[in-house]
This record gives sequence, structure tokens and C-alpha cells, in this order.
Amino acid sequence: MAISFTSKPGLVVYLTAGDPSIAATRAIAIAAIDAGTAVIELGIPFSDPLADGPVIQRAMDRAVHHGVTLADVLALAKDIRAARPNAGIILFGYLNPILRYGLTKFAGAASAAGADGVLVTDLIVEEAADYIAEMRRVNLATVFLAAPTSPDARLKAIAENSRGFIYAISRTGITGTQQSLSNDAASLVARIRQWTKLPIAVGFGISKPEHIAEITEFADAAVVGSAIVELIERSTPEAAPAAVARFIEGLRSPSAAPAR
Repeated sequence: MAISFTSKPGLVVYLTAGDPSIAATRAIAIAAIDAGTAVIELGIPFSDPLADGPVIQRAMDRAVHHGVTLADVLALAKDIRAARPNAGIILFGYLNPILRYGLTKFAGAASAAGADGVLVTDLIVEEAADYIAEMRRVNLATVFLAAPTSPDARLKAIAENSRGFIYAISRTGITGTQQSLSNDAASLVARIRQWTKLPIAVGFGISKPEHIAEITEFADAAVVGSAIVELIERSTPEAAPAAVARFIEGLRSPSAAPAR
């Protein structure tokens, strides 16, 4: 697996595949990787993304309207893998499209596309036995979400069944940017570390250099989603790759970002 956070600060960037187009997502992903992103999460478009806030919901709606399918996302992952062989690639989505595609078929196709792993946002670890088995069969990482409200028994199960890294949610609720980080994030990471040596990435609401600096004091990486998706929404397809690259460079090294 290519998932690695050896370069600090570690950064995971979420993109809704196909927003504004598959070609644009490819260009944005490559620009993000070249700007220092360790892992790209390719969001699989879905018509009912209940765990996401309005920014990603709008991106999902646009991608669905454009007819982007799971097969398109798999082809995109394969293309990015060919262009940037050392990047981490995670397929990020909801369970329904995967089941419609066929779990066994999806596992094989995701592996063939060069993905490193999968995160299914609405699949809890207690109900994931079949999914875990299929992912293990093709050597794909199973990335699970851990929340501040998760009891210790669930965190232990998440730690035992995760591969690649663990995604720690900085707060409860839906995705979206926020002004400051919840105090729950550091305590959640400390709780998870009781049971694993896997890297831990913290996400939900990360949008500023100071967020990144704070997170890297206690976690291995930060996940940036809504802030990137909103930037893409405000940009033209032609300008989005450069805009995203500048934003990422600013997050990683505030002095490197040009004034806006």
C-alpha cells in the first residue's frame, strides 16, 4: 500500500470525483499530489450523502447530474495511479453504490485500478464482516471512521479492523469547515492510540494552516475536504488545479501561500 505520512505535515485531500468533470478531477488530484498531498480520497458520487454538509452535497449533486458512475471513479483512480505511482489513493463513498455494483466485483475492480483502500462512510465496523473479508482478499486497506462519541469497545474494534490509517472525526455532525477545532480531537486520538500503531488522520472542518499545525501536534495527518471542494466550486475548471495547489501549499507552509 502507498499510504504514508512520512512528510510532515501529513495531508489527506478529499475530492468529489467528477465535480466539475472527471478530467478536471484528474488534473486537480495531480496538482494536489504535486503540492504535497500524501493521500487523495476520491469521493464516489451518491444522490443521498447524508453524512456530508452542504458544500459536498452540492458537489455530489453536480457529479450525479453529470452522470458520473462508480465505474468512472474506478477509471479515474487507475489514471491517477498511472500518473503518480507513489500517491495514496482511497475510494471514499457510501455503501449503497458499492452494493449496487457488487461487493466482490467492486473489491476486484478497486484493486485493479490501483486504489490503496476504501472508506465507506455509512458502514460501521460491527456490520462490516463481509466488506472486510472482500477487502482483505484483494489486499485493500479498510479505513474506518472513529468519532468522539464512539465507546471504547467500538474504538478497539475499529483499531483492530483498520488498515492503512484511521480517520478520526474531530467533532460529531456533518462535514464542513469550522473556525476552530473541537477539544475532542486530541482526546479521541489519544484514546485510539491505546489499541493501534496505525497512523491517525483527523478530519471534519479542517480549513486553515493553524488547524494543520494544531493537528500535527497529536496526530499523523489532517484531512481537508469541504474547504477544497468549495474552492473548486468557486473556480473555473481551468483555474481549479492551480488554485488547489496554492491552497495546499499555504496549509502546509503558511509563508508559501500568496496573498489572496
